[in-house]
Amino acid sequence: MLDQILLHQALPVGGAFVLGLLIGSFLNVVIHRLPIMMERAYRRDFFDYFGQRPDAAEQQLLDTPFNLFLPHSHCPHCEAEIKPWHNVPLLSYLALKGRCRRCGKPISKRYPLVELATGLLTAIVVWQLGFTWQALAACGFTWALVALTGIDFDKQLLPDAITLPLLWAGLLVNIWGLFAPLQDAVIGAMAGYLSLWLVYHLFKLVTGKEGMGAGDFKILAAIGAWFGWQLLPLVILLSAAVGAAAGITWSLVAGRDRRLPIAFGPYLAGAGWIAMLWGAEIMSWYFSLW
Repeated sequence: MLDQILLHQALPVGGAFVLGLLIGSFLNVVIHRLPIMMERAYRRDFFDYFGQRPDAAEQQLLDTPFNLFLPHSHCPHCEAEIKPWHNVPLLSYLALKGRCRRCGKPISKRYPLVELATGLLTAIVVWQLGFTWQALAACGFTWALVALTGIDFDKQLLPDAITLPLLWAGLLVNIWGLFAPLQDAVIGAMAGYLSLWLVYHLFKLVTGKEGMGAGDFKILAAIGAWFGWQLLPLVILLSAAVGAAAGITWSLVAGRDRRLPIAFGPYLAGAGWIAMLWGAEIMSWYFSLW
C-alpha cells in the first residue's frame, strides 16, 4: 500500500521534473534573447523618434529577424547551428562534456544549471501542491521568476514583458481565490508596488542616489497580487536579509566593489517563491513565538 502511494506521488513529480527541464531550456533562450530584443526595439524607436537613418550595418542588424525562435540556436564561438539532438536539456550537455560538438569550445555552465534548477523547482511545487490547478498556476509563477532572476543577474533588468503579465496573472487566478481572496490580492499588488516605490524615493531624497529600479516595485507588486498583502512583510524581510548577506559575502570573498549595484530582483523572486509554498507555515511559526 505504501509503495502504491509513493508511486502515485512519484509519477507526477517525475513528470514535473522532466517538464521543468524542457521549460528551463526555453527559459535559457528568454534570458539571453529578451534583453537583446528590447535593445533592438529601443534602437528602432530612437531612430524613428528623431527621424534619423541608421548606417548600413545598423540597418542590416535591425532588419535581421531576431526573436525567441529565430535565428535557431547556435554556438556563440563558431556559430554552428545546434542540432535538435544536441539540444536535449541537461543530457546533451553531459553527453558533449560541456563543449561544442564542432569547435570544442566550452558551453556556459549556466545553461544546464538553469535547466536543472527549473526542473527541481517545478518538481518541488508539484510535490508540495499535488497535481492540481493551484500547482499548475504555481509552476507558471515559478518559471517567470526563473527568467526574471537570470535576466536581472545578467543585465540588472526586470522586463515589463514579464513582470506586468505576471502581476495581471496573479489577479486573474485570484478571481477564483486560488491563492488569496481577490480583495487581498488587489491590496497586495498596490501595497507591493507602493512600499518599494516609497523606499526608493526616501532613499533618493536622503542620499541623492537611486537605490533600486522600478522593476523591483513591479515584481513585489506581482507577488502581492498572487499571494495577498499579508505575506509581503515576510517577502521583504527574507529578500532584504538574504540580499544583504549575499552582498557582504560577495564583497569579502570576491573583493567586489561595494559601490557597484547589486541586482535585488533575484532575492525578491526567491523570497516570493518560498512564501508561495511555506509562507503560511513560516508566519504561523513566527507568531507562535510571541
